[in-house]
Amino acid sequence: MAIRKERFGAMPDGREISLYTITNANGLSASVTDLGAVWVTMFAPDRHGNMADVVLGFDDTAGYLARGPHFGAVVGRVANRTAGGKFKIDGTEYTLAQNNGLNNLHSGPDYYEKRLWEAAQGSDERSVMFTLVSPDCDQGFPGTVTVSVIYRLTDDNCMEITYHAVTDRTTPMNPTNHSYFNLAGHDGGSVLKQRVQIVAGLYTPCDEGLIPTGEILKVEGTPMDFREEKEIGAGIDADFVQLKQAGGYDHNWCLDHAAGEYDLAARAYDPESGRAMDVYTDLPGVQFYTSNSLHVECGKNGTAYGPRGAYCFETQFYPDSLNKPHFPSPILHPGEVYTSKTGYRFYVR
Repeated sequence: MAIRKERFGAMPDGREISLYTITNANGLSASVTDLGAVWVTMFAPDRHGNMADVVLGFDDTAGYLARGPHFGAVVGRVANRTAGGKFKIDGTEYTLAQNNGLNNLHSGPDYYEKRLWEAAQGSDERSVMFTLVSPDCDQGFPGTVTVSVIYRLTDDNCMEITYHAVTDRTTPMNPTNHSYFNLAGHDGGSVLKQRVQIVAGLYTPCDEGLIPTGEILKVEGTPMDFREEKEIGAGIDADFVQLKQAGGYDHNWCLDHAAGEYDLAARAYDPESGRAMDVYTDLPGVQFYTSNSLHVECGKNGTAYGPRGAYCFETQFYPDSLNKPHFPSPILHPGEVYTSKTGYRFYVR
């Protein structure tokens, strides 16, 4: 097992960008880059042993530096939407950019994914660690935060992503990974025949701006019910207001596991190739997004990526939790260490 480092491009100011490829004992490989701590490739076998890259993305850094759909990105400080781009901590109001209608999305537009992170080998030869210092008032958030992300490809074919962060002022911390998966291959087209299970009996419905209303509702009897594995396309076009507003699935599910417990959150399966993926996390929620608005003309190998050609499992605290006191809190205090782990395990069925 080894990590291969190669040049991947350069920042606009000339600083070199590197790509790090991890290969495990079973021949699976994954590449990550110090540009945004982005997950670039994931090669996994089908039932005949044929390898395919199952994450969407670009062939070089030009694509990742351009405005895009957050392929493989580490999103921070706060993933997902914040209503009105505003929140309060201890009575002080903070303002973020309104980059998604009147709301803030993924803490942008000054995204972590456009920044060069410091890279180092992790604790062994199967892991890479990226570190970023986010200064006080960065993106509108209080406090200087040092955040690290460790990618580790295990011999049981799991890409583990571990996050650590510390702050010198009370601040939100809710990072996620925004990889787009297609188990038929990044160029596999529609994912509507692929099958998904989400280990959650509850979800957070949204308004027209995809901001949670504050309700927590049962999935039972609705197209949001993925407690048993089913085709993504089985209910995606149902006459259901939540799906019509979003153009498909783009919602948070409230996971069944106990708070802080690292456990199964979701499964995906491509019957044609036999590739399967299990998602594990210790976070309370997962955003299942079916790339409803995806339009990329030239991705990897010149591939055009369109709507419903991939899906994301963004593990997280619930969206807009900064404005919903009854949601699990993403607040990090000085003297505390934020730590969380999410894993994506690949196998064949």
